[in-house]
Amino acid sequence: MNNKIPVGVLGATGTVGQRFVQLLENHPWFEVATVTGSERTVGRPYADGVNWKINGDIPDGAANLIVQPTEPNLGISGTSPIVFSALPTAEAREWEPQFAAAGYAVVTNASAFRMTPDVPLLIPEVNPTHTELIPTQQANNNWSGFIVASPNCSTTSVILPLKVWQEAFGLEAALMTTMQAISGAGFPGVSSMDILDNVVPYIGGEDGKLENEPKKLLGTVTDGALALADIRASAQANRVPVFDGHLASVSVKLGQKASVAEAIAALETWQPPAVCAELPSAPERPLIYRHEPDRPQPRLDRDSEDGLAWTVGKVRQCGVLDLRFMSITHNTLRGAASGSILNAELLVAQGFIKR
Repeated sequence: MNNKIPVGVLGATGTVGQRFVQLLENHPWFEVATVTGSERTVGRPYADGVNWKINGDIPDGAANLIVQPTEPNLGISGTSPIVFSALPTAEAREWEPQFAAAGYAVVTNASAFRMTPDVPLLIPEVNPTHTELIPTQQANNNWSGFIVASPNCSTTSVILPLKVWQEAFGLEAALMTTMQAISGAGFPGVSSMDILDNVVPYIGGEDGKLENEPKKLLGTVTDGALALADIRASAQANRVPVFDGHLASVSVKLGQKASVAEAIAALETWQPPAVCAELPSAPERPLIYRHEPDRPQPRLDRDSEDGLAWTVGKVRQCGVLDLRFMSITHNTLRGAASGSILNAELLVAQGFIKR
């Protein structure tokens, strides 16, 4: 293992699990030591059991791993065993607490516990101090491990510019319309007969996630307790015929008035929290502002900074609220596996996971 932290990937044969396996290959801190999968794949080499859907080949380091059942006896060595969870929601609700009770650091991309008050809903550039909830979670549940969650990929696409303006001007309300890529539906995803030549104005549960998760991400943690941000939010999620990249159109009401120039300056001068400089996967430019009138666009901007950047543009006055903007992130990278890996790196940097 070359002194790397051995990790497991739960649900490794699904598309998000595959992305975890791909991104963790040659990671400077982590190395995949075990993978779990469905009954169909358990007991088989990963390369034989997985229907690989990610560009490129199955990483050599994972190809010959024998797929294990999803149970908290994976035999991962070390004082702080980590599992990255790509489990479906129902399975995550069953198994993630069992792993946390058994001493694992569960870094999850699943939605099951995102809004649980003592589970950090985490993005290092947005709310790194929310890990202060971990001791509260452990005490509340009598766990030696813990769960840390990543937000929904659509929430991720809007949250950083909202955070910047919350800090600079205050934030009272947001109207959000998302245009979400088909890869967000997993594999096989949306029927071609439904999505080609079409926009589907419904993604089950997505509107509620967009309206609720930002309140937690933009909230405050004091003495181990979370207070949600007092922000009114309304959202409409749409599925569009784009493969990757969730694009959002957002209007906001600020706590204090700001001109377009002041709002853009806040975005362009914002700096990430200092701890982000310690994270090996952290992008050099997490927030990119584009001044062109026709940006951001999925094909042109989703892969910026290896798919880890927010690209923001079209900041203008809003005739109903105060300001409006467009923002995009790569939904299967920043909005999924890459974001969770960054969360694990943050946990190492803050000492919750020992190297």
